[in-house]
Amino acid sequence: MPATLIGTEERRRLSLSAADVVIRAEGGAERFGGYAAVFNSRTSIGNPLRWGFYEEIADGAFTKTLTEGDARMLIDHDSYYVVSRVSAGSLLLAEDEHGLAVDSALDQDLSYVSDLRANVRNRNITGMSFGFYVIKDEWNSESVEIEGADPVQVDVRVIREVRLVEVSAVTFPAYTETEAELKAVARALDHRGDLAAVEARAEFRPELLDMVHISREPGESTRVAQEPAEPAVSTQPRSLDVDLRMRALAARYGLPR
Repeated sequence: MPATLIGTEERRRLSLSAADVVIRAEGGAERFGGYAAVFNSRTSIGNPLRWGFYEEIADGAFTKTLTEGDARMLIDHDSYYVVSRVSAGSLLLAEDEHGLAVDSALDQDLSYVSDLRANVRNRNITGMSFGFYVIKDEWNSESVEIEGADPVQVDVRVIREVRLVEVSAVTFPAYTETEAELKAVARALDHRGDLAAVEARAEFRPELLDMVHISREPGESTRVAQEPAEPAVSTQPRSLDVDLRMRALAARYGLPR
């Protein structure tokens, strides 16, 4: 079922080749072009066979937010380095058959924009990313064949609608450490609001128990009928009990339960 719960801000990244990043000349000036997101392309968030999931962004996921929002283009998600902004007319964002296309002016009076131009040419900037809140998503289960082993059930998340905050040119286009992967999985699970899904993954990665913020008690609804006006992160105590934590740690370290 689609979810309408807004949780923490999430980020997704694309490599340089997938993002098609380019600096081009236009009317005597230079502009930055590329893709911050690609539609209907399945990617792994964490380890889908154990504690992660597969994810796809559906075409049309940005349709509403592009008419209502005022996104900025940043460098490495840092709000100090604002390259352009939709309401200023310096940033154009549009959906096409491929994904979320980015077309940004480059103000030569900004020193860090000059650095961005040079870093793209020198291939030091190696991709794009976008920060967003999920408005609607769907979670489905699929069976994956594993050579020499029994089939494994994996989760597939399809993002149907987002609220876009910003797009960024990024130095590191892919997750380079497990901690970053864990955070990405935790943020998605926060939005999903499904205790059973957290518990299943905690058997492999107990750290998720301290990273996911779910305040509902088992048996209560994990969805809300209407989305809140502003994103909110729960500050209520988590309902995952001590026994679950002990079992997860035992599974991780091979201890008797």
